[in-house]
Amino acid sequence: MSAHGDVETVERVIDAPASEIFALLADPSRHREIDGSGLLRGPKESSQVLTLGSTFGMSMKMGVPYSMVNEVVEFEPDRRIAWQTRPSLAPLGLLIGGRIWRYELEPVDGGRTRVRESWDISGERVKAIVRPLRRQTRTAMEATLARIDEVLAAP
Repeated sequence: MSAHGDVETVERVIDAPASEIFALLADPSRHREIDGSGLLRGPKESSQVLTLGSTFGMSMKMGVPYSMVNEVVEFEPDRRIAWQTRPSLAPLGLLIGGRIWRYELEPVDGGRTRVRESWDISGERVKAIVRPLRRQTRTAMEATLARIDEVLAAP
């Protein structure tokens, strides 16, 4: 668990193979199931399995409803997936957008996987707007990893 510069990272060992975790992360229609922030409402359009360069919209709500457009910027099957977010309304893009949500998967003994989630704001438009959310974001990421564990452990 680190907090270096503009990147906040949490990790958890999950009792599931990397392929199952990756399949869950690469399906935007399932992101609400694992969202630890409580902000996600669901995908904006019918879901597709993500690949490098894929874009997908996500309905959100933080007090008021809004939506984000995400582009997959890193993709290595069963190892790494990351998407960069931008608001769907152009004027908001002057203030926010550019953070990257990254998941890195590392197999460990016993068929388990170390999952590392990172919130990378190095490409954020106005970092001063999002930096105060760091502690809250870390808590949400820890909850997301716990939810991934729960979802994959369910029968």
